Amino acid sequence: MPKFQAVAKGTHQHLRWKRYTSYTFVAQDTLAPLVAQELVRAALHLPIALVARDAQGTQFAPMAVLGVLPGHNLFVAPDGRWLGGYTPAAYRSHPFALAATPDGQQVLAVDADSGLITDATSAGEPFYDSEGKPTQAVQEIVGFLTQVQANRAQTERICAALVQHQLIQPWPVTIQTPTGERTLSGLHRIDEAALNALPADALKALQQIGALPLVYCQLLSMQHLPQLAQLAQAHAQHQAKAAQALPTTPQGDLDLSFLSNGGTLNFGGAA
Repeated sequence: MPKFQAVAKGTHQHLRWKRYTSYTFVAQDTLAPLVAQELVRAALHLPIALVARDAQGTQFAPMAVLGVLPGHNLFVAPDGRWLGGYTPAAYRSHPFALAATPDGQQVLAVDADSGLITDATSAGEPFYDSEGKPTQAVQEIVGFLTQVQANRAQTERICAALVQHQLIQPWPVTIQTPTGERTLSGLHRIDEAALNALPADALKALQQIGALPLVYCQLLSMQHLPQLAQLAQAHAQHQAKAAQALPTTPQGDLDLSFLSNGGTLNFGGAA
C-alpha cells in the first residue's frame, strides 16, 4: 500500500526523488482509471469498460481493463516493462499524487514507501531549488496532476449524463486463458442500440457536454479484448519456462513482439 505524505519544505528540502523505471508498482492492478481527455489515445491500445463507483450502479467511471485474474496486471512484463502502447495517466505521475487536506485543499504528496525517495547525497532530483522553491520538475508534476484532477470531474459529469440517458448496460466478458475460461464481472459498456434510438435533442445534449468521444472510444476499444487472452498465454508460457513455445531476445528476455497486431501494441516502451 502506498504511504503518501504531503511534500513540505521542512521534510523534503534536503531530499531527492528518482523517476520510476519499472511498472511493478501497478503489477497487481486489473483496472486502471481513465479520464475523458486521454480516451482517444487509450482506445487505440487498451480495452475500456465502464465500472460502477457505487453499489447502486448510479455512478460510473471509465477504466482500462488490464487483467483477467485478481492481482495480476497482464500489461506489466515479468521484468517490469509496460507492454501496452499507451500508459494511463493515473500511472505517469508515480510516485506523486494529489491529496486532500482536512480543510479540502489539494496538496502534492509523495509515496514515502515507493523506494524512489533518497537523501541529498544520492542520485535523483531535488524537491526544492537553492531558493527553497519547488523545482521546475516538481511544478510540472503539480500541473499534470491538477489537469488530470480537473478532467476527472468532467468525466464524472459525462458518465452521469450517460446514466441519465440509460446508455450503460452490463458487459459480460469471457476470456479464454491457459487455465480455462475466465468471466470478468462488474464491467459495463455503451448500449449501442439505445444510443442509436436517442432522440435528436438528447443526442445534442450529450454532444454539448462532451460525452460522444467517450461513447465512441469505449465502443472502439472493445476490439482489444483478445489481447488479454494473448497476454495471459504469454505470461503462462513464461512462467512455465517453455522456451520452445515462447521466443526470447538474444539477451534472454521475454520477447512479446509476436503479440503485436498491426501496431496495436508497442512493446518497446510506453506512450
